[in-house]
Amino acid sequence: MTTALGVTVPDVTVIVIVYDDAGRLPRAIASVRAQTHRDIDILVVDDHSADTTPQIAAELAAKDPRIRVVRLERNSGGCSAPRNRGLAEARTPFVMFLDSDDELPPRAVESMMAAHGEAYADVVMGAVERVRPDGGASRWMPELFRERRTVRGLEDEPGLLFEPLSTNKLYRREFLERHGLRFPEGLHYEDQLFTAQVYTLARALTVITEPVYRWYVDSAARPGAATISNRRHLMANVRDRVAIARRIDAFLAEQGASLAVRRERDFKFLVHDLRLYAGDLPYRETAWVAEFAAEVLPCLEPLSAAAFERLGRVDRAVLGLLREGRYEEARQAARGLAHGVGPRETVTGADGRVYWGGRLPGSAAARADLDLSEWDLRGCPFPDARFRHEITAVRPDRAGGAVELAVRTYDPGLRLPLAPLAARLHLAPAGRWSTVPLRMDPAGRGCFTGSVRLRPADAALPAHGFQGVRHPVLELTDGRAPGRRSNTGVLLAPLDFAPFELPGARRHRVLVEPEGRGAGRLQLRWRPGGAVGRLLLHGPVRRAARALVRG
Repeated sequence: MTTALGVTVPDVTVIVIVYDDAGRLPRAIASVRAQTHRDIDILVVDDHSADTTPQIAAELAAKDPRIRVVRLERNSGGCSAPRNRGLAEARTPFVMFLDSDDELPPRAVESMMAAHGEAYADVVMGAVERVRPDGGASRWMPELFRERRTVRGLEDEPGLLFEPLSTNKLYRREFLERHGLRFPEGLHYEDQLFTAQVYTLARALTVITEPVYRWYVDSAARPGAATISNRRHLMANVRDRVAIARRIDAFLAEQGASLAVRRERDFKFLVHDLRLYAGDLPYRETAWVAEFAAEVLPCLEPLSAAAFERLGRVDRAVLGLLREGRYEEARQAARGLAHGVGPRETVTGADGRVYWGGRLPGSAAARADLDLSEWDLRGCPFPDARFRHEITAVRPDRAGGAVELAVRTYDPGLRLPLAPLAARLHLAPAGRWSTVPLRMDPAGRGCFTGSVRLRPADAALPAHGFQGVRHPVLELTDGRAPGRRSNTGVLLAPLDFAPFELPGARRHRVLVEPEGRGAGRLQLRWRPGGAVGRLLLHGPVRRAARALVRG
């Protein structure tokens, strides 16, 4: 609590922004009211909601004199305008932000205020808990928050650029006002520019290990409240990302940022910003991919060669195929981003270099991107070979409780003999391996096909039951090598087959579906079926069953 001209001013303003979120706003406000540091101002900024949010906000304000409500005259369509209005209304020495669908852990304000006092930092940032729709939680970028420290400017730790959130930070308001820091309006991804400016201009930024923000990740948000990440299919979303990236680059140049900082920024754009869209390419129409390439390729030209060299080889292959206008191949390559899956085929140049795809790249930049020579596809150890396994057909046999799969394996290094191959499909619900053998027959140069019948009911589930998702993998064995070395890889499923349910898996139901994100692997989802199954998955009963099994 501070006093100025005889007026008592709270220590911190928590700016809570909201739009059409009457259902979750009370939870957010309750988390602020429950803070152990009580000397706070709670400022609700309503971005001209059309639901009952204004009434709910007014009711909450009537219960606690610390709550104020401001309503924008018109909806801004983003987070920047309500946050900026909150900054304009704040009068306290410190400010922080909260979105209406998230929460603050009880000691968030206390922990950050204590850290501000220790180092007289302009900004304090803390750990973030990400809560999934199923109730599970994980830490956001845990490696960044393992150690408590004070950073004296972005030059000391360029990797901060990978953490773009504005909501897990407590700001000294005088610092923001001195530099005129505000969120860019009319653009999404406003956090990225704002935090890049904060990191660059802060004389001292303290990182603490305590969780200070609870971020509810809702991948199935209703259309009217879809998150920015759920709008990546919109080309306007891509343009906003590109515009923000260019503004960040311009700001860093104006500030005379070092080569190390600019290289880290370049790498962040490639491995994070661009990667988010690249991972979605398999789910986009070819025309969308072409338009996407036209938007992002100009951004690659000024990036440092060092940033490209740090990229994974599959990431670079996607970029190279986009540069070449080979959009369908780019969509195929993007399916291997998360798992290092190889191409269907390769081509060798006159210089002996091996390139991704069936034809030689036409430009120097694309050659650098598509060069796979370092993989040594033909001579590398068998477990490291980049085979590509694709499921070409998925057929349910509900009566038999089985799923029948047609599988095609590509051997881009042409290292497998033109003879039938022994293979095994593995599945491990609850950590208990279930294996089904199959035979893969030659179907042309570097290509093998086979079929397998998988019965989830045959999996050895534990007595206490199982609920979760598993992805089958395919194992090939090198019968010609001593010790029969093996190679295991993911199974890429058709992206659009209709999910179906199989009965009979020991009091469980099993949903067979495409993964729906990332590589689009074949995915099996176990769920309790019937009263007995649900009882076994109940927490106390499950723990008792596990103890009985261990005994």
